[in-house]
Parts: sequence; structure tokens; C-alpha cells
Amino acid sequence: MIEAVKYGLANYVNFEGRTGRATFWWWTLAVFLAAVVAGILDEALGAGGIEPFGLLLVLGTFLPHLAMAVRRLHDTGRSGWWLLIVLIPLIGMLVLIFFYVQPSNPAGEKFDAAGPAPMPPEPPSAS
Repeated sequence: MIEAVKYGLANYVNFEGRTGRATFWWWTLAVFLAAVVAGILDEALGAGGIEPFGLLLVLGTFLPHLAMAVRRLHDTGRSGWWLLIVLIPLIGMLVLIFFYVQPSNPAGEKFDAAGPAPMPPEPPSAS
């Protein structure tokens, strides 16, 4: 999980390339756990409707999470513009979750910044 968080924060505005399924889900779990902790701290602080820890978490993870989601969609062979489907209530989020759980797709190589990975060499023929 720590590696996924380091990767997410190091590439916080990198919308090119791809992110694997495991890295994306570890990152998502880390953000969810941080949100739970922020909620507990905000509740304990009882600042009368102001949630400073939650606000700081949202401000600190919005761009990294957006970039991670775009790279995850790239890994499944889809454009990052598919994130706009979340604007459709309920169905949009379900479609995105379906995309996120898909395995890596070789078609996603078109989103790699360095171009597609080279094909492995053919094994020698046994003649």
C-alpha cells in the first residue's frame, strides 16, 4: 500500500501512461482509510460543521486521484474522458467501477508516453 501511495503522490499530475489494477486499488484503499481517519478527527474536533481534516484530505488527494483514475482507464484501453460518465447518477459510477476492475488491456499501450512496448523476439525454431 505504501508503494501505491508513493507512486500516486509522485505522479500527482501525470495523466499520461498507465496504472495497474493493484496499484489503483491500493491507492483507493489508502485514500478511503485516510478519509475515515479525517472524519473521526473532524468529529472529535467538533468545529460546528467545519471539517478541516476532511477538507485538507480532499484538496491534497483530488488531483492525484484524478490522475490515477485516468491512468487506470488508459490501462484498460479507454480514454480518460470516460471519467465524465460519473455525471450520470448511479449508473455512471457503476460503469466506472466495472472499468476499474478490468484486467490490463494490450490496447492501452497506445497511451504510453514512450510508445507501445516492443514485441518480444521470436523463439528460435527447433529444426
